[in-house]
Amino acid sequence: MQRQAKKSVREEARERLRVQHYSIRTERTYLEWITRFGKFHDIRNRDQLRVEPEAKIEAYLTHLAVDQKVAPSTQNQAMNALIYMYREVLQHPLDGRIDAVRAEKRIRLPVVLSVDEVKRLLTCMQGLPGLMARLIYGSGMRIMECVRLRVQDIDFDMKEITVRSGKGDKDRLVPLPQSLVADLKAQIERVLILHERDLADGHGEVYLPHALERKYPNAAREPGWQYVFPANSLSTDPRSGKVRRHHVNEDTLAKALRVARHRCRITKRVSPHTLRHSFATHLLQRGTDIRTIQSLLGHSDVSTTMIYTHVLRQGGQGVQSPLDVM
Repeated sequence: MQRQAKKSVREEARERLRVQHYSIRTERTYLEWITRFGKFHDIRNRDQLRVEPEAKIEAYLTHLAVDQKVAPSTQNQAMNALIYMYREVLQHPLDGRIDAVRAEKRIRLPVVLSVDEVKRLLTCMQGLPGLMARLIYGSGMRIMECVRLRVQDIDFDMKEITVRSGKGDKDRLVPLPQSLVADLKAQIERVLILHERDLADGHGEVYLPHALERKYPNAAREPGWQYVFPANSLSTDPRSGKVRRHHVNEDTLAKALRVARHRCRITKRVSPHTLRHSFATHLLQRGTDIRTIQSLLGHSDVSTTMIYTHVLRQGGQGVQSPLDVM
């Protein structure tokens, strides 16, 4: 009888991540770090991984900080992936201390557009990307929170949007801009027509998070679970192999913003997150409480939100240039 080939660490990691309902983005990121770690140390088998694991992780993390000069968040991401591999796949807990050189923390002020610049930018944007850009600026959502929005998450009566499983797997409420109600209702109407067409063609399912697909077998075909911003075409789910209509690719908005920025002659670097930064900054300028902004953005710590207070200081550090008082 033919012996079954033993699975690789990478394959086992993928299976564990899927069993534990990690997102596809986290899965890809963790697997990429595991691969890079193996190449860095020229790992050929599991036994090599188990020899002085703390020292191996420490050397790799130091390499990322010193040679690659990665950001602290990137270094932390790599460490989380490696710790997951040892704990969940190799069943080898790390008992020793990891004293890697830490990546240098850089203070970066967010790029913020003025109200006039936002108006000019949004005027240059049409169609689905234009609606997404207006929604992000009007609600403060992250780009992935926007593209993952479901029909049932928009409450037109209460004028609010429920962001499900945001950063840190937390839900929160954000405002529904009154000026977008008509456009969003029209978009949802188009989504439901498209959904009916997919059902007639034998499709019509969407991805459901965690174990909801097993708990509610018919929910994936219900109108409320459909994405507000669906993809133009069907695609095969890399995990289940099912043919579904996923949400629109987030790069669609990023590309549209780059085109609009050049068209309306804005020299600042603009990304979807710039709209979120501008949302928070403009609320702060209008006198909104910092704690309220923290809640709307979904920040765990108010210190993260405090970075937006820099815009309240007119000029560098809030001082008047001596040239202007001569």
